[in-house]
Amino acid sequence: MNEILHAIAFFIISVGVLITFHEFGHFWVARFFDVKILRFSIGIGRSIYTKRFGKDQTEFSIGFLPLGGYVKMLDDREGKVVEEEKKREFNSKPIWQRFSIVLAGPVFNFIFAIFIYSIIYSIGVNALKPIIGDVEPSSISEESGFVKGQKILSINGAKTPTWPTVIDSLVKHTISGNTVNIVLESDSKKQNLSLDLSKIKIDKISDGKLLNELGLSVIKLKIPPIIGMIEENGPAKASGLHKNDKIIAVNGNLIESWGEWVSIIRQNPNELLNTEVLRNNQTIYIELTPENFQADGTSIGRIGAGPSINDELYDSYFTLEQYSLHLAILRAFNKTWEMSVLTLKVLAKIITGDASVKNLSGPISIAKYAGQSASIGVIALLTFLAIVSVSLGVLNLLPIPLLDGGHLVYYIIELITGKPVSDAVQIVGQQIGLVLLLGLMGIALYNDFIKLMG
Repeated sequence: MNEILHAIAFFIISVGVLITFHEFGHFWVARFFDVKILRFSIGIGRSIYTKRFGKDQTEFSIGFLPLGGYVKMLDDREGKVVEEEKKREFNSKPIWQRFSIVLAGPVFNFIFAIFIYSIIYSIGVNALKPIIGDVEPSSISEESGFVKGQKILSINGAKTPTWPTVIDSLVKHTISGNTVNIVLESDSKKQNLSLDLSKIKIDKISDGKLLNELGLSVIKLKIPPIIGMIEENGPAKASGLHKNDKIIAVNGNLIESWGEWVSIIRQNPNELLNTEVLRNNQTIYIELTPENFQADGTSIGRIGAGPSINDELYDSYFTLEQYSLHLAILRAFNKTWEMSVLTLKVLAKIITGDASVKNLSGPISIAKYAGQSASIGVIALLTFLAIVSVSLGVLNLLPIPLLDGGHLVYYIIELITGKPVSDAVQIVGQQIGLVLLLGLMGIALYNDFIKLMG
């Protein structure tokens, strides 16, 4: 229950921040062009908070459901405008100003993503070095010449210092169906290999199974089974385990790595484990019972202990991807552009039938990812916010009536024809847009429930 509440809380905060930034884009540019703002609303449905501010006494409102927002401007289509305020009415402004006001919302989403990515790359991302683990026999990767222990240096000339950068690059080129050139290093020797990504089904990307489809695996950390940290009130402490204890065997089975030890703990909640431990060159025996812990609806064992990892071992597996401020900003611009293009390509594949509508996610999935990201750490949460902000920016630019992109299409038509699109056409467009958006939301919610039940 706590996990669900945690996810809902971070979903509300995350979506609230992104919607606020989007609507602030409309608000700020409208104010810049001296359009009178009547209402600034975050959320939809019944208002739970209202306050007026500024010389125009603009109403700021927070709605009950954090799933949208809007900026209501002075508009003669929605009511009579007094003569002295007509110059501040939205429709009286030149077309380029109206276009800018509508465009500002999505643009501010992209600006927000650039800002977040700049912070991420300035702080630095600690991640696994892209060293290949097992290569599945007869897989695409084995046929291309990949072998265990190779380090991926670059893909199509772009450096790949970490596994996340490798996966991002592979996803991008998989959607485009490219054959990529990969530079690898093994025993200080470099090798160039080609990998045909056109053979990979796009749907596998959304399932997080890209590496599985390629037959590649991330190298497994060989961490020794030595206790480095013990929680004060956990089963490990209660059983008598100490820091620097080395686990030798459990129920007579030899333990050679921390991973083996964790696997046994997770598989045996509430089960007594006879544990052989080496402490100060002496063997002792401890009776340990892992507590029952719920993780994603599954019961696993947990003892409240962490491994001992020295700097040398850590440096052999992990690296810090970090940039100076100006390079971080440039990297953020590039990342935001890549994510925008990637989102558009996936949407295009869905429309053409080359990708399944199962790739669409709704508020339930977003809430789940928000909670998971927050529990992992600040960098993961910031990355989540940046990705969703890019998605909001791209989706709002789609030429669908009711969305910003639909209004921009109307202005382009007005610019070409010299006269605004008629109200009748706009009303029909709004009806079509409403049907499309409700259909997309229905599919996304259906996908959410299928994932939730599955």
